[in-house]
Amino acid sequence: MAEQLLRDALAEDPGEPNLSSLLGAALNRQGRGREAEPLLRHGLALEPSYAKGHEELGRSLLQQGRSEEAIASITRALEIDPKLHSAQLILVHALSDCGRADEAERRMQAFLQADPMREWLVKAAELHRTGKLEQAEHIYRQILQRDPKHLEALRLLAQVALASEHYGQAEQLLKRAIEVAPDYLAAWIDLSRAQLERLDLDNALASIERAAAMSPGSATVQIHLANVRARSGRHDQAIETFRRAAALDPERPAPWIGLGNTLKTIGRQAEAIDAYRQAAVLRPGNSESWWSLSNLKTFRFTDADVAAMERELAAQTITDETRAQFSFALAKALEDRGDYPRAFTLYAQGNRLRRKLEHYDPVQTEVINERIRTVFHAAFLERHAGQGHPDPAPIFVVGLPRSGSTLIEQILASHSQVDATHELPEAGRLVLRINRARADRIAYPEAARELEGDAWAALGRAYIDDTRKYRHGAPRFIDKMPNNFASIGLLALALPNARFVNARRHPLDTCLSCYRQLFARGQPFTYDLTELGEYYLEYEKMMAHWHESLPGRVLDVQYEEVVADQPGQARRLLDFCGLPFEDACLRFWETGRAIRTASSEQVRQPIYASSVGFWRNYERELAPLINIVRPVLPALG
Repeated sequence: MAEQLLRDALAEDPGEPNLSSLLGAALNRQGRGREAEPLLRHGLALEPSYAKGHEELGRSLLQQGRSEEAIASITRALEIDPKLHSAQLILVHALSDCGRADEAERRMQAFLQADPMREWLVKAAELHRTGKLEQAEHIYRQILQRDPKHLEALRLLAQVALASEHYGQAEQLLKRAIEVAPDYLAAWIDLSRAQLERLDLDNALASIERAAAMSPGSATVQIHLANVRARSGRHDQAIETFRRAAALDPERPAPWIGLGNTLKTIGRQAEAIDAYRQAAVLRPGNSESWWSLSNLKTFRFTDADVAAMERELAAQTITDETRAQFSFALAKALEDRGDYPRAFTLYAQGNRLRRKLEHYDPVQTEVINERIRTVFHAAFLERHAGQGHPDPAPIFVVGLPRSGSTLIEQILASHSQVDATHELPEAGRLVLRINRARADRIAYPEAARELEGDAWAALGRAYIDDTRKYRHGAPRFIDKMPNNFASIGLLALALPNARFVNARRHPLDTCLSCYRQLFARGQPFTYDLTELGEYYLEYEKMMAHWHESLPGRVLDVQYEEVVADQPGQARRLLDFCGLPFEDACLRFWETGRAIRTASSEQVRQPIYASSVGFWRNYERELAPLINIVRPVLPALG
């Protein structure tokens, strides 16, 4: 709109320098730096002391990849007006694009040190860096009480919110930051991260594309752009963007790891291995590249790989996170060689290290589960049955991680009437929706007692509307969030025609497989054998409750039975979901869809039986776990 107004004005007053400069700025904001450049140069020829004009010319040049010329223009702007904050930030970006990272850091520090509250900020940043997030948050909030527009305090407080998984709060803080400084590149990147975590994919893409227009030569921005494209299902674009990032910063392993993850997701395993290998060559101490190779499951390390990982693991200065990743990767390598005792020692080490980084209270888990069972009893469920939204589209696949849920998903997703999506957060957000509707302090699950017919239907409609963006036109779709097993009662009332499939596997194989898996996020109960066993019993107790209170609503699918009789179990599964049989469901490994879970490579091949009873390789080491889950073992023989 600004562009059109300015063009109309210039038609009446051609060449007017202020209008030309403003039009150049409007074009810059749209990422059209090449068109903006002649307009800005025209304005500066008539008004050479206009600092903002030099800054805008710098933006235009930066968008065209002419970073050195941009630095000269922005430097001239700051010579004219040293207090031009937006130009100071743009100069930092331009210096970074040119590879002058040290100078960019000095400029950024000088920018921050001009702030009268810099001592507070430095103290908070140090607390933040050492993981003392609550203390850092307190200082950031004090700074914002004095100066609500303090850019760095807004962004750093948003980073605390991101680390605490309060993504909505992070998004609001970052939006305030870019209102104050529309060209704050770091804030745009973090805003895209927050939106991506909320699976607000369209806005996440728009935010990171804005950052890319501001700083097209930044490998960091390209990596973030590629991540958003990958998560949005634009895998070909993501691959191209990761390669562009690697070309911009050839010494950096991150683009190669991201490229490997994307190639793995779409089933191009050989290329994924090459990408991870390249990351390891660039930086042998980068544990993520080695762990990513091990996470392919079907990949086998060489003797040279094992020796390299042992050298890195022996280093005294690596972080706990790095040591944990190397421990899991090396454990997998030794396990594949049949050296189970040494493998378990490394798995135990990795799990101990990761458990220290997690916040998990097993007592709280038991308490909330008991509260859910108390509210969603059989009479309550019967009283509200049929009041929800009638759409039959959702098929919820629930259970514990590593229990065969991805295999079930692959069988269903091979059907022409079923869309596969992701492990969706929308069911969990129904709880937040219930809590927001309360003016008092009563929260879920107790707040559900006061919901009546229209409220249940509204919850179901909200879920269907919110998940529509993940679907591709099929009449049915899968939500494979395993932790939804605790919310079956809520979902059954909100969506009375939804189907629920419970993925089951021998408890010791399930728990061991969880213990051997370093999850990218979530599942904090998996890093301690005692907590893992107790969580398994909670899961069993919760599923027994739903079977008793909602008879016939949940189908148990036992992994071992699928392995023994895939055709029979596939037909049973399709019948339960109300789907006609299709041969493609028996050839699920031929499905070309993207798969993001840890089982992605395993389900790209026909069913195999080698994972059944795998726990016996670690029977002695699993004694503490066996003692805990013993009550549920007799039923399995």
